[in-house]
Amino acid sequence: MKKSRKLYLYTFVAALGGLLFGFDTAVINGAIPFFTNYFQLSDALKGWTVSSALIGCVLGALFIGRPADLFGRVSVLKFLGLLFLISAVGTGLATELWIFIVFRFIGGIAVGGASVLSPMYISEISPPAYRGRLTVTFQLAIVTGILVAFFTDYLLIGTGENNWRWMFLSEVLPALLFLMLLYRVEKSPRWLVKTGAMERARAVIRQVDPDAAVEQTLEEIRESIDQEILSRNIYLFRQPFLKLILIGIAIGMFNQFTGINVIMYYATDIFRSAGFSTNSAIGQTVIIGFTNLVFTLLAMRVIDQFGRKNLLLTGSLGMTVFLGLFSWAYLDGNFTGFSLLFFLVGFIAFFAFSQGAVIWVLLAEMFPNNIRARGSSIGSFSHWFFNALTTLLFPIIAGDFSGGRGTGYIFVFYAVATLLSFFFYKTYIIETKGKSLENLEKITLNS
Repeated sequence: MKKSRKLYLYTFVAALGGLLFGFDTAVINGAIPFFTNYFQLSDALKGWTVSSALIGCVLGALFIGRPADLFGRVSVLKFLGLLFLISAVGTGLATELWIFIVFRFIGGIAVGGASVLSPMYISEISPPAYRGRLTVTFQLAIVTGILVAFFTDYLLIGTGENNWRWMFLSEVLPALLFLMLLYRVEKSPRWLVKTGAMERARAVIRQVDPDAAVEQTLEEIRESIDQEILSRNIYLFRQPFLKLILIGIAIGMFNQFTGINVIMYYATDIFRSAGFSTNSAIGQTVIIGFTNLVFTLLAMRVIDQFGRKNLLLTGSLGMTVFLGLFSWAYLDGNFTGFSLLFFLVGFIAFFAFSQGAVIWVLLAEMFPNNIRARGSSIGSFSHWFFNALTTLLFPIIAGDFSGGRGTGYIFVFYAVATLLSFFFYKTYIIETKGKSLENLEKITLNS
């Protein structure tokens, strides 16, 4: 394949939505102890404050599909970039809790929408042989954003009583960069075909894949599109699409039942409840973020060779082991800081190598052209719904048990759920590597 600078540029810009996704969701980790003290939050109110952004994520993911079909992926991403910017400024300057929650909610809408549109756009412009690794750049950007957020929190600890404000305001720079670069990105060729802009679609395909059989690709896209199905949501809940929708919902649910985002949001609190200082706890989250980045890079390198399904199966078993060890350590009460960190790093390594890399690729690939935006939206909605639910409940359940045992019981649940996901993936996931989106559509609808 000839190298295409346009392909890499468009992929990079779309992936910046993932960096903002990761930064926005993780920056709150280090800020929690400080704004909890500023607003004098109870455990229940802290859970609500953290999860308020996730309610925005749920709504952003659920309702972004139709605008993406009407106005195009890139146009809606520009709107989401503006929301990221508004949220960063408003949250950092908030003087009342309700103002803080409102702007976190706005940021959540942007995160939820970007979680659908950024990987979808990348998958729609990518040649089949490279689609896996290019779409994983979205996850790579997420974990980079998480690591940058953790490191930013660590650097800003010593900036005084308003340190939490600077943590949130630091998102302004990547939000501005994302918004400006989107004006250099072309629209998805598959969306252009849907709207009848065949000449522009032809030009974009040539830009991103000089080796493509352009006319054949255009014809396959055109044949796969049914305007009746595109215009009516009722078809999502009829066969042959219903099975794919249910699988997408299950993928989002099992992803969150690993406990990944409880760790990303509450790792500082988990380590503090185990007896570590705030500075030490935030420092350990940087190690977790770095591990996430390293193993996402590894997954990106092998996903188009090993396949999506093999990574999922391997990761499910590895995560189950480390989640079990972590819960045992908490329930037994005989643990050291090194052992807790080791168990969490082991879990993060397997997660990043498997589900972390694969979930957004699958949700961007598995749905046919007729329902891709809406199907991906529902799968991402499931991810954010269960994310919000577990994030809201974690501090309440963890605080209901003396001696920190609540955290141990929660991670027992995650270990069992992750083991069950192994059997789900083995039974229902179809390998998607190396196939065009249109050929993949024929396989999934006939399976």
